[in-house]
Amino acid sequence: MSATSATPDDVMNVTSVPALSGAAKLAEYAASKAKRQRREKAIELVLLAAACVSVFTTLGIVYVLVKESLVFFQAVSIVDFLTDTQWTPLFSDAHFGIGVLLSGTLTSSVVALLIAIPLGTVIAIYLSEFAGHKTRETLKPMLELLSGIPTIIYGYFALLFVTPLLQKVFPELPGFNVLSAGIVMGIMIIPYISSLSEDAMRSVPMSLREGSYAMGATRLQTAVTVVVPAALSGIAAAYILGISRAVGETMILAVAAGMQPNLTLDPTQPAATITSYIVQVALGDLPHGSIGYQTIFAAGLTLMAVTLVFNLAGYWLRRRFREAY
Repeated sequence: MSATSATPDDVMNVTSVPALSGAAKLAEYAASKAKRQRREKAIELVLLAAACVSVFTTLGIVYVLVKESLVFFQAVSIVDFLTDTQWTPLFSDAHFGIGVLLSGTLTSSVVALLIAIPLGTVIAIYLSEFAGHKTRETLKPMLELLSGIPTIIYGYFALLFVTPLLQKVFPELPGFNVLSAGIVMGIMIIPYISSLSEDAMRSVPMSLREGSYAMGATRLQTAVTVVVPAALSGIAAAYILGISRAVGETMILAVAAGMQPNLTLDPTQPAATITSYIVQVALGDLPHGSIGYQTIFAAGLTLMAVTLVFNLAGYWLRRRFREAY
């Protein structure tokens, strides 16, 4: 056969090589794509499972509280639970008025928020609008260190330092009182409010500030009348977090407030809160399954309901005043 001649079989063999190579590459690409999709699907399932952990945890907590609380309310009328003015579940003459614990919880929370909200907001305005970069980077981490101090240390600080100082101003102030516990609790909450509020203010576009300056407003006027309203949804979320933190605080109140169940809104008196009572009963001195033991679940369910109300209010405020830039 000459060099210039070729049979039909030779032509078919030569032309089929690129075709086979292209089909192999296509099959390899399809296999790689399927493998990548399976891997991405597995990662998606892992992330979904991680996201569902908090949901399942919340459902588990609600299930335990509701289940145990139903056992409690089979023995105690829910009307007495909500309307009785005494809380003596561990006495022979037992009373189960949750309002006594709610009064202590709300009083201590109000005192704490009267300290934390104004100071936290002022600090946030300063860090966001007035402090220089170096000052902000120095003060903010130092401020956030307050949230890392164990709460029982705050409790002893309230009992051994703040209470004696207050007794110099109010000589009749008892050694255990809600006022000192609430003041120290407010100091502890300041970083939560100031840090989140400052982040919300710094997210406000600079164009709004520049427009305010162009109209002749000062930095303070711009901060108060432009930046704060624009960041109101984030600031409200910080307030709600602070409220939830105050309502759920335990050790400061257990150490400094006295754990005496008094139906009073006077912060100068000792009082018991829901969380401090749960600590008192959960020490293991009561037999499991007794009515006294079941009270901690009813009290916990009440506390969770109060916290849920505040969180729903915060969600509504974020939706109502949210600004999109």
